[in-house]
Amino acid sequence: MNLNQLLVRAAHSFPDRVAISHGATNYCDYGTLARRVAGLAGAMRGDLDLKTDDRVGLFMTNTPEYLEVFHGALHAGLTALPINNKLHEKELAYILDDAGAGVVFTTPDLAEKAAKGLEIAGSTARVVVVGEAEYAGCLAADPMEMLDRADDDLAWLFYTSGTTGNPKGAMLSHRNLWEMMLTYFLDVDRVPVNGAALHPAPMSHGSGFYGIPHLAVGARQVVPESGGFEPDEIFDLFQQHEEVTLFAAPTMVKRLVGHPTGDAGNLRTVTYGGGPMYVADLKQALARFGPKFVQIYGQGESPMCITVLPREDHVDTDHARHEERLASVGYAQSVVDVKVADPDDNAVPTGEVGEILVRGAVVMQGYWNRPDASAESLKGGWLHTGDMGAFDADGYLTLKDRSKDMIISGGSNIYPREIEEVLLRHEDVLECAVVGRPHEDWGEEVIAFVTPNEGTEIDTGALDQLCLDNIARFKRPKEYRVAAALPKNNYGKIVKRELRNMLESEDGG
Repeated sequence: MNLNQLLVRAAHSFPDRVAISHGATNYCDYGTLARRVAGLAGAMRGDLDLKTDDRVGLFMTNTPEYLEVFHGALHAGLTALPINNKLHEKELAYILDDAGAGVVFTTPDLAEKAAKGLEIAGSTARVVVVGEAEYAGCLAADPMEMLDRADDDLAWLFYTSGTTGNPKGAMLSHRNLWEMMLTYFLDVDRVPVNGAALHPAPMSHGSGFYGIPHLAVGARQVVPESGGFEPDEIFDLFQQHEEVTLFAAPTMVKRLVGHPTGDAGNLRTVTYGGGPMYVADLKQALARFGPKFVQIYGQGESPMCITVLPREDHVDTDHARHEERLASVGYAQSVVDVKVADPDDNAVPTGEVGEILVRGAVVMQGYWNRPDASAESLKGGWLHTGDMGAFDADGYLTLKDRSKDMIISGGSNIYPREIEEVLLRHEDVLECAVVGRPHEDWGEEVIAFVTPNEGTEIDTGALDQLCLDNIARFKRPKEYRVAAALPKNNYGKIVKRELRNMLESEDGG
C-alpha cells in the first residue's frame, strides 16, 4: 500500500486541520496539502516526464515545500531521494549520479549548488526551485490519482553518511516505512491530534522519518522559519505550539540545555539518537527539562528502529541499574529481532561484546546497485550493523563503538566510549574523542582529544587521575591532547577517522 495513503486519509477525514506551520504561521491545512501534492504528482508524471520508480531528488533546506515534494513523489509512484543539504558539490554529484535522479527539487539558497552538482555528475536532470514560477506551475498541474504501490516498491532511497568511502543508497520500501511508523506508536510516543512535530533537524534524515507518524494522526508539522536549528527560535516555538515533539542529535540537546531561556513551554518529547549521548550530558538534560526524553538507536538501513530507551527508564532513579541504563540504548523495539553475535553470527552470552545484528520488516531491501554489499550486509537474513555492543541480563543493549573504532592494545579490546564517559565527568571538559594510535609493541595505544568549556583550561593531570580512579590502567590514555574543536561531519558527529589519520601522519604512516 502506498505510504501516501496516510495523507489521502487525513485530507478526507479532517481537511480543515492545520497540516503544516511555518514558524508560528499556519502554512496549509490537510485538504490544501493533499490538493497541492496531487497537482505536484501530476506535474512529475506529466511535464517533468518521470516514470514509475524514477528518483526525485530533494536537496533542500527545511521548508514546508519539502513535505509537498516528498509526498508528491510517493503519490506519483516515484522514489524520494532526500539528500543532506550540507554536502559538498562533489558529494552531491556522486549521489545524483549513483541514484540516477530524474529531477532535483531545491530551495533558492541551494539552487546554484544543485546545478553545479548535476553539472559535475554529467546529468541532464532538471532543477526545480521551490517558491519560483516553475514550482508554482507544477502545483497548478492537473492532479492525478494516487498510484497504488506494492509493499516492497521503493519509497525512500537513503544514502548513508559514507564515513569509510562513498555512501551507499539504502533502499527503503513502503512497507519499511509503514513498520517504522507503527513502532513509533508502539515504542516511542503517542501522538495527540493537537501535537506538533518540530523540524529543526534535517528532514532528509531522522526528523523527516518521524514526521510520518504525525501525519498519520493528522497532527501538524512545524518547520522553523530559519530552516534549521536556532535555539532562540526553538524556544519561541515551544511557546507557540501545543504538545511539541522533536528529533534531535545529542549535540542539539546539549545546546538546548546550555541555552539561557528558561521556559520549555509546551515541549512534550525530545527523541534523540544518531550519536552517543553521554550520561553526564543526559543527566543535565533531565535536570533542565524533566521526563521528556526518549532515546532511539537505528540506522539508515533500519530506519529509527533497533532499540529504544523509553522516558520511564530515564527517570527510574530507584532502579538498581539506573546509571547503567542511562548509558545504554535500551531494549529491542517491537518490530525487530536484535542479537549480539560473534564473527560467525552466533549469539554471544549475556555481557559479552559482539556485532549488533538486526532483522525485521523494517530492514532495508538492500543497497542500490550494490548486490555484493547487499549480500554482505544482509547475510543470513540479518542486517550487520558494524556496531559493537553487549546485552545485559534484562536485554538492555550498551553500544561499544563502531567495530572500526575499537582499539586493540596488547591483545586487549578497548572501547573508546567507556573512556569518554569518564572524561566527560570533569567539569571543564566540553567534549572529547578517544582513538587509537599505531604502536610498534602494543599494536595501538590510547589517545584522548579533549575540548575545554569556554573560559576554562584543562588540567590533563586531573584527567589522568580521573581515569586511574575509574577504569583499568591499561585503558588509560597515554596522551591527552587539548583542542579548540574536534572535527565533525555534516550531521554533527565527531569524525574519529580524521583524528586517527592525523596521528598516523605524525608517525610517518
